[in-house]
Amino acid sequence: MTDSHWPATWAPYMTWSKHHDKAECDLSGSNLLPCTLEEFPEALEAMALYGRNDDGWPPLVEAIAKRYGVGVDQVTTGPGASGANFLALAALLRPGDTLLAEWPGYDPHMGVARFLGANVVTFDRGWGRGFRLDPDAVEAALTPEVRAIMLTNLHNPSGAYATPEALARVGELARGVGAKVVVDEVYLDALEGIDRSPVATRDPVFVSTNSLTKSYGLAGVRVGWMIADPDTTERALRVRDVVDGVGSIPAETIGAVAFEHLDRLLERARGVLGPGSARFREFMETRPELEWVEPIGGSVAFPRLRGVDDAGPFVDFAAERFGVGLTPGRLFGEPAHFRVSVAGEAGILEDGLQRLGAALDAWG
Repeated sequence: MTDSHWPATWAPYMTWSKHHDKAECDLSGSNLLPCTLEEFPEALEAMALYGRNDDGWPPLVEAIAKRYGVGVDQVTTGPGASGANFLALAALLRPGDTLLAEWPGYDPHMGVARFLGANVVTFDRGWGRGFRLDPDAVEAALTPEVRAIMLTNLHNPSGAYATPEALARVGELARGVGAKVVVDEVYLDALEGIDRSPVATRDPVFVSTNSLTKSYGLAGVRVGWMIADPDTTERALRVRDVVDGVGSIPAETIGAVAFEHLDRLLERARGVLGPGSARFREFMETRPELEWVEPIGGSVAFPRLRGVDDAGPFVDFAAERFGVGLTPGRLFGEPAHFRVSVAGEAGILEDGLQRLGAALDAWG
């Protein structure tokens, strides 16, 4: 029996993503096409089962620090970006503190804060603003009780890019109330033509989190990390003492060798993301029923179904009648939208878009 004092789920999107019935042609995910052992044979050679891993596998910590030009005392490893985000927020929030989070947004971030006994307040980053990060919206929602501000860059679910200028302004606002800004940057590394350096390397008011998942195709390895000032890093490491003690040695040894081949993995990722994004852009040009803010990159798109307040019934219709799986926008705070994966196998994406088009034709 569920305790009435506890929610049925801390993160409705994550619970839905794990347990909803998958459609025959599933475009509801967000991961990059997984990297195979044939593409990354070094993984098997690198994996170890035992070793000293007190505060992260030292070669992995050193590789992260070297890659991003920071000290090892600024790096915390974690079980994926989800684990890194948990460690970051647990290092910053105490019961009764307030997290200021973007909305629409990725609800596991808010779930962590509530789990920790913190309050959650949101600021608008919705369709009406083109999903852009607006420092004025942050300032309007900011209070002295805020101890952390939570952002994604690229924005999840829309793929909108937060400019360095907007981030810098949010950082100044946070500094004014003694807060930190946590930025989940899992989609950022695969972009080209912009500054991809973790924002935490530019200003200590920021905490950056990332992983080998969205930009590298190694979701199953579950290697994430956090970059922050040494004091926040130390607090996060002490949180890890009570979460999982130490990281998985097999995962972190594979992660360490992955850092030796990141550029190769990025090249592979861009070979998937570029064509997938281009194909979805072509699809959108033929579908007057849909509108969108075109993302700068990333593995997902977030179109809006014109003329409805809630696209949920269409999402159900598309799955049941045409076998194509989409993620309902209500799970991100924008019910008129749905999220589409563009970073899987090319054949599945092509089939899925054909089914989606047929569903739109039948719906209209």
